Amino acid sequence: MVRKKNETLEWIKALAAALLLAGIIRFFLFAPVVVDGQSMMPTLHDGDRLIVSKIGYMIGEPKRFDIVVFHATEEKDYIKRVIGLPGDEIEYKDDKLYVNGKEVNEKYLKPYKEKTKDGNLTYDFTLYELTGKQKVPKGQLFVLGDNRRNSSDSRNIGTIDKDLLLGKASFRFWPLSDIGFVK
Repeated sequence: MVRKKNETLEWIKALAAALLLAGIIRFFLFAPVVVDGQSMMPTLHDGDRLIVSKIGYMIGEPKRFDIVVFHATEEKDYIKRVIGLPGDEIEYKDDKLYVNGKEVNEKYLKPYKEKTKDGNLTYDFTLYELTGKQKVPKGQLFVLGDNRRNSSDSRNIGTIDKDLLLGKASFRFWPLSDIGFVK
């Protein structure tokens, strides 16, 4: 009887430790996120399920073209692509991205641009026209959705504070046909 009681206690301890470890991993390291909407098409689709790495930005900085999740409002998180980093001058002209006066290739948009036959995918703008600032402010990011014609992003909401980042979208686990790392 004592042996059975000890075995039950050991199982309870193991289960508690596993739940604690899962909670720590979920809260501090990784989080599951569901894509809501079509603003990141064709890269990500409505209903895709992703793993967001929280730890990357605790020890490092976002990089251009990272796909990030951030708190847009109290109730809503957005998923967008980092286009401008602090200190960058951003301009879009003739469907081409210019960062600090140099053209930057957005190869992830190539399939979408090839399908778009009725004009430019991204309308012309400068950061100054949108925000009144020449450069992305310190501690801020300029983000865009890949579906440029249908995305609420820095063109509408302005630059975002890096402190609002939940993390970097790193892995798609659903649907199974698209499982893999997010680029």
